[in-house]
Amino acid sequence: MSGMTLRLDDLARLVGGVLVGDSETLIGAVAPIEIAAAGDITFVANPKYLGKLSECRASAVIVTPGVDTAELPRIETENPYLAFAKILTRLKVQSAEPLGIMAGAFVDPDARIGEGVTLYPGCFVGAGAQIGDGSILHPGVTIYPGAKIGRDVILHAGSVVREHCVLGDRVILQPSAVIGSDGFGYAPDGQGYYKIPQVGIVVLEDDVEVGSCSCVDRGTMSETRISQGTKIDNLVQVGHNVQLGEHSILVSQSGIAGSTRIGRRCTLGGQSAVSGHLKLGDNVTIAGRGGVTKDVASNQVMSGIPAIPHKDWLKASMSFSKLPEFRKELKEMKNKMARLEALLKERNEDGSQ
Repeated sequence: MSGMTLRLDDLARLVGGVLVGDSETLIGAVAPIEIAAAGDITFVANPKYLGKLSECRASAVIVTPGVDTAELPRIETENPYLAFAKILTRLKVQSAEPLGIMAGAFVDPDARIGEGVTLYPGCFVGAGAQIGDGSILHPGVTIYPGAKIGRDVILHAGSVVREHCVLGDRVILQPSAVIGSDGFGYAPDGQGYYKIPQVGIVVLEDDVEVGSCSCVDRGTMSETRISQGTKIDNLVQVGHNVQLGEHSILVSQSGIAGSTRIGRRCTLGGQSAVSGHLKLGDNVTIAGRGGVTKDVASNQVMSGIPAIPHKDWLKASMSFSKLPEFRKELKEMKNKMARLEALLKERNEDGSQ
């Protein structure tokens, strides 16, 4: 990816860091410590990688305060990983020039299109839909009638926003994400299942991102809501009527069943699952492959199926590999008990005579 070149002192100001070394050093890219070359800046977020700095060929490095990098210029900051992200964005992410409604895009006459919008060929925008200023719809994006898209939204190829759903500002949908698919609702009729109409909507608040091939189901009668700043990975399922709190993280292949409420700053690890109609508090972490079957209070880390406090799970997991040995010992103990009981019975019978 092409980008710009900036002086090291400009980058230090960008991240609010302290510059140590030549302020005139020119930086054009961010690179991992192993492959960084002249003109690159690298970063060390984990102290175990500090030893690699002696062989690093980068022109500068981002580190925590107090790290000695000898003659290598550095930016000191409490959060090198965040500084890396901001510098990478500044150097490599450039705003695209708006291209308007391109040939091959269909926009219903009743739709409202804001200023500075780009609609690539193959886009469909239905009646009554609204597209906010500066938004970009890549090829094959489908916006159903009545949907509302905020400002500076990026919808990648093949993503779908169904009828009357609402996307806030700066929302990003990765390719083939689906917002507002029908919730999984069926009423048994004795022989089969009668489909329950899903007439609610989905609301994605500002700065939400949804990964490729992830699905957020519409509410049955009200709404499914993904709150501000939440990030959803690829291949994630969010069921109907779910309420997901601010700045939460859903990692790939995790799933939330219908009508569950999850608090702020929560994390669901890969392949984890939360049953329906539950409530998880704030700052809850579910470890990968964890399965939540009951309510979870705030400020907890849970693991396992069914999920239990992580410390308890660690203790239990230490015994898993020893279960065959425990089984063998238990069998031997049962045999010994049986022999002792037989001996006692024999003695009691002899005494009674």
